[in-house]
Amino acid sequence: MHDRNNAPAESECRTEAQLRQELVRFGKWVHRLGFTPGTSGNLSVRLDRQRLLVTPTGVSKCLLKPADMVIVDLRGRLLEGTRKVTSEIGMHLAVYDQRPDVQAVIHSHPPIATAFACAGRALSEMLCQEAVMTLGIVPLARYATTGTCEVAESLAPYLPAHDAILLANHGAVSYGLTLLEAFQKMETLEHLAQVSLVAHQLGTAQPLTAQQIEQLHLARSKYLHNAAQTNEPDSLPHRTQQHETELFVVESR
Repeated sequence: MHDRNNAPAESECRTEAQLRQELVRFGKWVHRLGFTPGTSGNLSVRLDRQRLLVTPTGVSKCLLKPADMVIVDLRGRLLEGTRKVTSEIGMHLAVYDQRPDVQAVIHSHPPIATAFACAGRALSEMLCQEAVMTLGIVPLARYATTGTCEVAESLAPYLPAHDAILLANHGAVSYGLTLLEAFQKMETLEHLAQVSLVAHQLGTAQPLTAQQIEQLHLARSKYLHNAAQTNEPDSLPHRTQQHETELFVVESR
């Protein structure tokens, strides 16, 4: 398996101009899915070891231009740009601080997943194989006032072992090696929330058994091993052994 902590920052292999274009592109994608109504949501990417390139506050994600992006340091202070830094920058900084492997972060408000967050429900049931093979358990961070240090504090317990987190009465955050990976995790999160909602509406939701989950863990591990042997990019999320154990224990109760 790739040692992501020691791998060079993938964003450092791209120019600033390319990263600005990627933020524009993925901003449009999350908006088209209905994840960032109005001017909500924000995206960021590591520019280098000391700086982040971030979408600004107050701009619809479908109207972003490369020149709109702002550059901040690892304390969230504006270094370059004519627009204002998002009030949610602390959320992004918390992810980058605890997860050195992460190169991109997306915060948005996918409707069904946000409804789960507003109902006080984590996505902890493994109802379909994709849940085990991709995100696993998606925890629910406690309520925190937007734009305050409470947000980072609420995320802290979950960041090491999870690649996506629900924010109580707020939305969700996902992250990965690239903006594409962070986007795919957000898209998958909303899909899993939709599956869970409909399965329970039907009244006969059937979670996977502990044995089925274990078999899927083995299949996932085999895939990751083969990908590492062939030096193929790992499209499945980072998950620690702690995360795998937690998932297995929850489903075995």
